[in-house]
Amino acid sequence: MATPHINANKGDFSKVVLMPGDPLRAKWIADTYLSDVKVVNEVRGNYAYTGMTKNGKRISVMASGMGMPSIGIYSHELYTEFGVETIIRVGTCGAYQQNINLFDVLVCTTASTDSNYAYQYEVPQYSAGCDFQLAVEATKILEEKKIPYHAGNILSADVFYDTDPEYYKKWVKLGVLGVEMESYALYVNAATLKKRALTLLTVTDHFVNKGEKASTEERQLGLGKMIDAAITLAEKYA
Repeated sequence: MATPHINANKGDFSKVVLMPGDPLRAKWIADTYLSDVKVVNEVRGNYAYTGMTKNGKRISVMASGMGMPSIGIYSHELYTEFGVETIIRVGTCGAYQQNINLFDVLVCTTASTDSNYAYQYEVPQYSAGCDFQLAVEATKILEEKKIPYHAGNILSADVFYDTDPEYYKKWVKLGVLGVEMESYALYVNAATLKKRALTLLTVTDHFVNKGEKASTEERQLGLGKMIDAAITLAEKYA
């Protein structure tokens, strides 16, 4: 049954969904890594795809859009209306720690935020975390594939163009690995609905090592390694 934002039918989605931010990246993942692909959503041009991996596992791919309100809507509807049990966010981020290099992968075990997303639960603060088993299995896969990674806390920010260019340093002092804009809402929804979620991020920009920034071509190549690992992880839950 369709929702306000997804016009799929019951059974159109796999139990596990890869969720990049960009709809074009979702299409690229489906075209590159899946066969027998079926388009299962078209609302607002945010196409979603379900297909088969090379190992015969059925998985889905759908973009989240940018920011916590957007991923909050899509993940909630996938979890509650379409039988999805696991969402693996696959995105990019800016690094906050000097020992992190471009194209390293971040396994985001927890998410801090400057957002008020959790106000609805009437708690002063909420520490949002991933599914532990997903994180453990992700690190094993990354090690097997010899992909450099770091596991820890990520910042899910509400603002991309901050008026204070030094604001990020407050999070650096706390050991936060880097910044993106979605994971906190995903983790809160998963916790509330008793589902699984994990974010994997490829580092494409650096706040501490100024000037380090991936080109468009480098982003695609770097993301490919992470997506390959994420597909391997998704197959375990398909």
